[in-house]
Amino acid sequence: MKISIENLTFYCIIGIFDFEREKEQKVILDISFKYNFKDSSNFIDYSSVVADIEAVMKEKKFKLIEEAIIYLDRFLKKNYEIKKVKIKISKPNILPNCRVSINNS
Repeated sequence: MKISIENLTFYCIIGIFDFEREKEQKVILDISFKYNFKDSSNFIDYSSVVADIEAVMKEKKFKLIEEAIIYLDRFLKKNYEIKKVKIKISKPNILPNCRVSINNS
């Protein structure tokens, strides 16, 4: 099975510049992963995945979105029975004329 979580949007501290460390900014995450679904005893609760991702991002206050992607990749593989994770993190308001994104795929 494949789970896709799209447009997960919240505010957190992320970035290296002083203004990014002082005020939360909007981030948007798109995440997808596959897992071996057998029956209802081994499903992955995507609401828990979403809550964990948001909690990690708010708690860690990453300086780089690259660091956030690496950390989330390891976190999700460790805490859920999944092998490959695709993550895209966007900062839609960091520049006035574009959305900046980084992904691990």
